Amino acid sequence: MKTLMLAASGLAMALSLTVAGTAAAQSKFQCKPDETYVMNVMVSAHPYWIPVYQGFKQAAEAMGCQAVFSGTPDYDIAKQIASFEQDLIKRPAGILLHPMQADPFIDPINRAVDNGTSVVTFAADSPNSKRVSYITSDNLAEAKFAAEEIVRQVGDSAEYAVLENPGQSNHDLRVTALIDYMEKTYPNMKLVGRQASNQDATVANRAVASMLQANPNLKALWIPEAGSAEGAVAAVLEANADVLIMHADITPATLEQIKAGNIHMALNPNQGMQGYLGFVATFMAAHPDLIDPFNDYKTSGANPMAIPFADNGFAVITKENADSFDLNKYMEGRDPN
Repeated sequence: MKTLMLAASGLAMALSLTVAGTAAAQSKFQCKPDETYVMNVMVSAHPYWIPVYQGFKQAAEAMGCQAVFSGTPDYDIAKQIASFEQDLIKRPAGILLHPMQADPFIDPINRAVDNGTSVVTFAADSPNSKRVSYITSDNLAEAKFAAEEIVRQVGDSAEYAVLENPGQSNHDLRVTALIDYMEKTYPNMKLVGRQASNQDATVANRAVASMLQANPNLKALWIPEAGSAEGAVAAVLEANADVLIMHADITPATLEQIKAGNIHMALNPNQGMQGYLGFVATFMAAHPDLIDPFNDYKTSGANPMAIPFADNGFAVITKENADSFDLNKYMEGRDPN
């Protein structure tokens, strides 16, 4: 019995030390006073960013960190880079960045990292920069899902068209992957229109109106984001055309069109998780001392906290579940700042 009691006492002490050690390790995942992280975007008034920033803030608050929303209200790469460089003047610990275009951001990101600010990209990437991690939904999976759904609805020998925003990596991939998948899997599907709308509803409206006039047998549209979808659905309704519309992302306006049956469905990245994972990855990138992995980071100089790609997942939004994506309801009682 005495031996059993001693063994139990030793086990209890070991567990106590383990718990204490775990608690000590966990306490390191906390910010120092005034340690700040920034989320930087373009078209900063776009509703897409709201749930992303809410997730970013939730993670920041859980770890005792300061969160700041930043960027430019314009769809302008020069203005976004200027806003990014203004953020750096305040020397934040890290920036979660949605780069409008990949290559123009290489030098700004590299300078930020070299000067001690960690950078993680989300939704769109700058893969040739020194950004530490990339958080996004799987754009290839989205494109494949969209292609299969289009064929399921209109058949495998129909005409389809796409809108696009050249230069934004995630939008480019959503479009090119769908076209490639159609060509390989459904060769009788005919691409009859491919026009740049650059997230401008007015431009999208004119582009789709032109496509409909030139291609009266057009049966489906795939659009890589929601702003252009707003203009596209208006053009289809104005022409009284029978065209299936699918798009990525969501806005309150396209959500209403889904409820009305004018847009077939949207594929929406899990925005809250995108922001939450984005913050955690940015914090980790700023604190590489929290890990000593079994690799060559000490000799290679690589950040040991690097996550090459994290998939935040995506949801399929239809008339049946549209109420779950009501942004106004989501924001009730929440601080937008």
